[in-house]
Amino acid sequence: MSSGSVLGIFATEEGGVPKPSVDSIDVRLNGVYGERIRDTKHHGGPKRAVCILSNQTLESLQQDGHPIKGGSTGENLLLDITEDQLGPGIRLKFRHVELEITTPAPPCKTIQESFTDGDFKQLSHKLNPQRTRWYAQVIQEGLINTGESFIIKTNA
Repeated sequence: MSSGSVLGIFATEEGGVPKPSVDSIDVRLNGVYGERIRDTKHHGGPKRAVCILSNQTLESLQQDGHPIKGGSTGENLLLDITEDQLGPGIRLKFRHVELEITTPAPPCKTIQESFTDGDFKQLSHKLNPQRTRWYAQVIQEGLINTGESFIIKTNA
């Protein structure tokens, strides 16, 4: 089994992006407690409760000249793991929480300020497999803290 750590946590009571940095989040079955989701058709709910981004993806986009930073694309968790460690069915076991990756999070124009020329499709799983944000469902509710380690459980 592999492991990783939480580099950043982002949540907002106002909704929208960028999401400010917070020290911890209280993860519930329907999402992050106290966080407002403006577009419930495309975000939030049991299968899209938490949004995750690999730091490798963030750094790769920054190296390509994009002004992306933690929280600017609406992710709740910025994780110190590689892009290929995330995908449907992967489970992340934190101290008090367990998440299961469900689907890629489709990008939308609300995150365009994180990209040169507003090219938010840089995070499109269809165009750039693995270079995306991921949604996760909550298997076990609880708190996640910045700096916390977690174990990656694969389907195999």
